[in-house]
Amino acid sequence: MTRTLKLIAPAKINWSLEVLRVRSDGYHELRSVLQTISLHDTVALTESDALELEILGEADMLEDNPVESNLAYRAAVALRERTGIRRGARITLDKHIPIAAGLGGGSSDAANVIRGLNMLWGLDQPQANLIEIAGEVGSDPPFFVVGGTASITGRGESVEALADALAPSIMLAIPPPGERGEKTAQMFGAITPDHYTEGDATLGVRETITAGRTLHDALLSNVFERVTTKMQPDAERAMDALRAEGFAPHLCGAGPSFFLLYGGGADYADVLARRIRETGFEPRAVHAIRRDEALRIEEL
Repeated sequence: MTRTLKLIAPAKINWSLEVLRVRSDGYHELRSVLQTISLHDTVALTESDALELEILGEADMLEDNPVESNLAYRAAVALRERTGIRRGARITLDKHIPIAAGLGGGSSDAANVIRGLNMLWGLDQPQANLIEIAGEVGSDPPFFVVGGTASITGRGESVEALADALAPSIMLAIPPPGERGEKTAQMFGAITPDHYTEGDATLGVRETITAGRTLHDALLSNVFERVTTKMQPDAERAMDALRAEGFAPHLCGAGPSFFLLYGGGADYADVLARRIRETGFEPRAVHAIRRDEALRIEEL
């Protein structure tokens, strides 16, 4: 009987994101606390003779891309090269995380392909090895091998699991497809030494999580919010409109999506969603998910 495994590949937000300096290898030295959230893609992995990729769902921006450029496919290749195995699998991605929106969908797909194939192929690789392999694919996939709430250092390859954060509800604000794009490198290019910090914001977030206290707006920090005016003016205009009404938007990674924390139940959420729509962004109500939920693997 052919075996199939199913995993979720959750999106992420950053509770903090700081740049300390440019490293000797050209990458930026980061300090960040990340969080998996309930918005997710679904990854199905089925035994097969060859390595194949099928993409379903909200994937219009990927339709014309060669399979070799897809992070999930590259992750499977990296795992095979590291372990020397030559088995195949059919990888089916059901995409629901908006593409090129700062939510880490492609990186999450890649990490969860690595995790799932480790089980499907019976490789028994420890998590530390899977993190290393994920780091060969990109700077963001290592976090998703750990999931939940975690702190990253270096360029993203060093990941430390933290206790699951206590947080209010989260409302995402996602730009239309025409206003997205692979702009992360440009955003990093806009960072100057004036934007460097010592990691104190990340330390404050870590201390709050470790103490079991609920995260709140005043703790959160993202270095890229200091360059959105220049690099992502549509996001900056939307965020400014919400700030003018007393809301506290926070950029997702390097953007252009952003998020707001809120309480107050469904009525407040409706008001917030309406205001986000008026800025031209799409609201999506989500919540932080625990590590055990983010890492669940089902056998179909």
